[in-house]
Amino acid sequence: MIRFDKLWDTMKKRGVSTYTLREKCGIDSKTVRRLKANENTETKTLDKLCAVLHCRIEDIMEYTEE
Repeated sequence: MIRFDKLWDTMKKRGVSTYTLREKCGIDSKTVRRLKANENTETKTLDKLCAVLHCRIEDIMEYTEE
């Protein structure tokens, strides 16, 4: 299972809110909801998140066996 728990920690460290993701980065509220629920998301969304947060993919997601 892919989990996005690291995303919220990285956002907090960088001072980026979900409002910023929606309004300034073009990530819609449905996508934010899906990320919070650890549901599927497109790679272009992951690319946007890494660009906005100036981080690597492993800073926003991880694979766990569940």
